[in-house]
Amino acid sequence: MKDFTFVLSTRIEFGRGYIHRTGEVVKETGAKKVIVITDQGLIKAGIAGKAIDSMAHAGIDYVVYDGVQPNPKDVDCIAAGEMAKEFGADFVVAIGGGSSMDTAKAVAALITNPVTLPEIMKPYKVPIAPAPLLCIPTTAGTGSEVTSFSVITLTQEQRKSCMFDEKLRPEIALIDPELLLGVPDSIVASTGIDALTHAIEAYTCKISTPITDAFALQAIRYIGRSLRTLLYQRTYESAEEMMMASLMAGIAFGFSDIASVHALAEAIGGYYDTPHGVANSIFLPVVFEYDIPADVEKHKDIALALGVSPVGKSDREIAQGAVEWIETLSRDVGIPTLKELGYIEPERFEQFADVCMINVSTPNNCRRVDKQRYIELFEATFNR
Repeated sequence: MKDFTFVLSTRIEFGRGYIHRTGEVVKETGAKKVIVITDQGLIKAGIAGKAIDSMAHAGIDYVVYDGVQPNPKDVDCIAAGEMAKEFGADFVVAIGGGSSMDTAKAVAALITNPVTLPEIMKPYKVPIAPAPLLCIPTTAGTGSEVTSFSVITLTQEQRKSCMFDEKLRPEIALIDPELLLGVPDSIVASTGIDALTHAIEAYTCKISTPITDAFALQAIRYIGRSLRTLLYQRTYESAEEMMMASLMAGIAFGFSDIASVHALAEAIGGYYDTPHGVANSIFLPVVFEYDIPADVEKHKDIALALGVSPVGKSDREIAQGAVEWIETLSRDVGIPTLKELGYIEPERFEQFADVCMINVSTPNNCRRVDKQRYIELFEATFNR
């Protein structure tokens, strides 16, 4: 076995209606002034208000920043950080999907560190521990409530960059599966496949460990049996399993890595602002198929966890069945193809391949990927 370190410092609170406990949990920490990081959609839907009202009832002084956008932008992180400092915030609450939580991590770091955002948008460059952070995920996809990463779009460069440091890991994850029951179908679908991508890449990447493998495989099992149920029946039990799958996938890749699916997805997400879950959904089957020869056994494990029948099939054929499973699900739930997005410019594939090559996760893809192979993966996905 490889040598590894595993320390999960995040306190996880998981249960039905737990969003109404936000004020109680924040008060227990001794926080004096809280900045809430969320988006206008969650404010209008009344979801963020459940947590905010709970804090008001607990007598907590707070301010709300609701300018979070999909694929969080550096300019918004800076604006929210300035608001937090002016208010004197000593605690951060994130409500939303990965965009809110990644923004909140940047804000928490800016509160305590006398540096600019570009100075800490590098690996292990957060010198002082950030302000404590509580995350309330409203989608089952990102897993950011338990990771030490924050992926931010650099607007001037039109690319994504990753800040990662163990100090960024949230102090508390407050997880309420009931929140998934009101999420639009398109978001459930794309974020669900995003969670699947996290689990698959965590399991197949070169630095996986026995512990991360266990989390990843169980997340895949939950997604295989509950994503469609959540989409079509909206049962609480399926919401529970999908929230747990997202959480477990976050733990898995947070202590192993992601890989080439994310490199491809982040390249077009940074340039075109393509929603992250949609981009991952588009590239996942193509990269999965490309990677099978590098580790047939692990790719077979994934197929079996998804529910692919092994009867009368070789290991390679079983693994291939996972590609068909993912593609069928994507079609069924309305995920567009790369071509159907309508704005992808094939002449930029070489440019995007360069971006993929500087992605920190590229070396950990289970099968070697160079610039030419990335161009071919872009082309294969576009023509699929």
